[in-house]
Amino acid sequence: MLTHHQAGQLVRLRWTAFIIVGLAYVLSFFHRFAPAAISTDLQQTFHASGAELGGLAATYFYVYMVMQIPTGILVDTLGPRKVVAAGGLIAGAGSLLFGMADTLAAASVGRLLVGLGVSVTFISLLKLNAAWFHDRHFATMTGLTILLGNVGSLLAAAPLAWALNFISWRSAFVVVGVVSLVLALLDWYLVHDHPGRAGLPSMRELDGRAAHEAHTGHWYDGLLVVLKNRATWPGLWVNMGLAGSLFAFAGLWAIPFLRDVYGMDRSQAANHTTVLLAGFAIGAFFIGMLSDRIGRRKPVMIAGALGYCLCWLPLLFGVAMSGMTGYLLFFVMGLCAPSFTLSWSCAKEVNPHALSGMATSVVNIGGFLGTAIMQPLVGWAIDRAGGGGLAAYQSGIAILLGFSLLGLLATLFIRETYCRYVQPR
Repeated sequence: MLTHHQAGQLVRLRWTAFIIVGLAYVLSFFHRFAPAAISTDLQQTFHASGAELGGLAATYFYVYMVMQIPTGILVDTLGPRKVVAAGGLIAGAGSLLFGMADTLAAASVGRLLVGLGVSVTFISLLKLNAAWFHDRHFATMTGLTILLGNVGSLLAAAPLAWALNFISWRSAFVVVGVVSLVLALLDWYLVHDHPGRAGLPSMRELDGRAAHEAHTGHWYDGLLVVLKNRATWPGLWVNMGLAGSLFAFAGLWAIPFLRDVYGMDRSQAANHTTVLLAGFAIGAFFIGMLSDRIGRRKPVMIAGALGYCLCWLPLLFGVAMSGMTGYLLFFVMGLCAPSFTLSWSCAKEVNPHALSGMATSVVNIGGFLGTAIMQPLVGWAIDRAGGGGLAAYQSGIAILLGFSLLGLLATLFIRETYCRYVQPR
């Protein structure tokens, strides 16, 4: 049993870790979407073509994807506190360099450093959630994490555009860089990797169970345990199909599709995308909460994936969307899509607790890999079909639907964990 002082200390340290690293995660979303708001400024400053601008923005995603498994290894061996602190320093330096860059090459290096630095925050936060919260609350906390992260995407839109009326884009990124450095210092001095670092019992010990065993071998051996576990891999395909199609659509093709097929202006199309992302943020939280509440992962994931796939059909056939119909469709699509977030919980629960960082990082690759594949593939399909109009976009939407169905199929192979750790088969 905890003393009154220990109970207070546990709550304080738990939420201190979540808030500090969560704010660093908000910055990762901000950097992910901010180039859209300053695209014109960047083109004018660096005399960049559209292709060069796209390459500058994409640098973030490539390094982010490549860093997922290394991040999992680092948080499982060094601990999330050190990893987040180092990442914050790198991201802060990158944001400062980006804000003060005189050339496109220097800005690209800054963007690369930003992507490298922020790529560690999500897996680190999942590792902290696994250590500081009960197993039965992990999916809920994952949903809250996604909800918090999406604040960054909102800040990178209208608030950033408003701020640019008073300060330059350079000043904005210098400020963000300073904030990143401050969060790195706060993380170093205030965050603990797990309760044991503060002399407190683990969550399992508080439940009257034995603490999770530590991984005593080399990190390479731990990674092999995760990779050889067949129950790890379905989650990667779930992420590739569901998360990849959502991010490819919302991040690039939704606005052109609504403009060319439904005749919406840019503002109206962007509002639909905002509703989609708002539904995604809300859905991530409530799907995780529902899963934890009923003690099941797989039925919630399958139902959400099925609903998400069905939402593509009106878009594929160009069903008329007038008034609130389009907003409702996009909101429901957003609510259903984050069923893939439960794959992180499952990946953690089918592998040893000490390897949760590696397990979630392997699965998390799927979403970024799927996005990287689908964004250019959809563009190629549209160009090949001859430009704008429903006939041209149908092939692109069909690709997104096809990957979504792949994600739905993969949910059938997810191992049900009943919201607790299970022995690897």
